[in-house]
Amino acid sequence: MEPFLPITDLDYLKTYAQSKEQENDRFKDFVKQINSEEVDELVQELDRKISPTISCTDCGNCCKSLMVCLNESEADALAGHLNQSREKFDAAYLEKGSNGMMIMNQMPCHFLSDNKCTVYEYRFEGCKEFPALHLPHFTRRLFTTFMHYDRCPIIFNVVEQMKDRMQFQKDQNQ
Repeated sequence: MEPFLPITDLDYLKTYAQSKEQENDRFKDFVKQINSEEVDELVQELDRKISPTISCTDCGNCCKSLMVCLNESEADALAGHLNQSREKFDAAYLEKGSNGMMIMNQMPCHFLSDNKCTVYEYRFEGCKEFPALHLPHFTRRLFTTFMHYDRCPIIFNVVEQMKDRMQFQKDQNQ
């Protein structure tokens, strides 16, 4: 058995994703018809196989293109690590919505340098979980997963392998 070689070219992912929008819509509907525990088992198996073949620090695209949400305790911890008051930290790095939700105020992330997180030990929960393929209830996250399909090589490769393993009928004319 030859080793798995993932597709990691971000330009290719974007172009391919655009050409497969209808196929992916059909695939989302297809996946919803299958037992969610079976889907989780497959996704997690593929994630364990594919994630080690992709170096996130070669890409860093999530940190370049995603809105990062954080909570009070995460902001407190990072402000403390940076030896800043919360007021100074908030003014420099955050936007706050009227509902109190906090997001980083810049993309790419302020703390990304050479595709590496400069505050890795203090990164936010959303950053730690991404791309969240190891978590249960994959079928509840289909919208979010496919929102990142064209920007995350791990998600892209897991989804494409899912199509093959589930014997999904792919579009031939695209």
